[in-house]
Amino acid sequence: MGENFRAWGQILTDHLTRIRLAAKDLTVLGLGGSAAGTGLNTHPQYRQRVAQILSELLGQPLQPAPHLMAAMQSMAPFVNVSGSLRNLAQDCAKISHDLRLLDSGPKTGFKEIQLPPVQPGSSIMPGKYNPVMAEMTAMVCFQVMGYDAAIALAAQAGQLELNVMMPLIAYNLIHSVEILGNTLAALTEKCIQGITAKGDRCLAYAEGSLALVTALNPYIGYLNAAAIAKESLETGKSLRQIVLERGLMDESALAQVLDLEKMSLPPNV
Repeated sequence: MGENFRAWGQILTDHLTRIRLAAKDLTVLGLGGSAAGTGLNTHPQYRQRVAQILSELLGQPLQPAPHLMAAMQSMAPFVNVSGSLRNLAQDCAKISHDLRLLDSGPKTGFKEIQLPPVQPGSSIMPGKYNPVMAEMTAMVCFQVMGYDAAIALAAQAGQLELNVMMPLIAYNLIHSVEILGNTLAALTEKCIQGITAKGDRCLAYAEGSLALVTALNPYIGYLNAAAIAKESLETGKSLRQIVLERGLMDESALAQVLDLEKMSLPPNV
């Protein structure tokens, strides 16, 4: 379970790095091109002065685009940032589904973790609560993915230097940043930080998994491993118990081979 959380953290960190890299293209300003990118009737220093003033106001290093006609025609920098946000939203939605699945139960689901309840439960089922923070996260992520689709369509809908769809691009991109940022902050505070693991249940699942027989294969042979898996399935006995009963390995060697914590780690860790 711990490795799952570390993996999720790495996934989100990688996405944030890609978003920062994509956002650097937004610091190149397509201002000063006038109507068609030629700069007709603009002051010769307009581009540099505007970039300097905006840099001071925003505290960000901005610069004028080297080719204004290209900057006016292509909305690629905005599409790139939106795509990076969409990818983040896609994995955040997937993680929210994982959380809901791992918390499912308490009797007929996995119930490997306990999500913190944040509101009264069902009006008809006393004691029931819903994973509302994970559900909220998924809905916001779907909205961000929808915004990205609209941005992609709007970016290709301009003619020549006239991009009349820029208001939609600006609105959707800004709103995506706002709602996804707020969502991740709320999910962290009201859900992630309060998650507890059901250690006994996780251990029981791991010990009862027939997949563990794969680790035994090099030590007891394929046929023995297959027979043990079959017996475990038929009798409900654990693989450890059957291996010891058959005298195929001693307890010390078996403990090393079926070291569950080590098996849950990535290679070379």
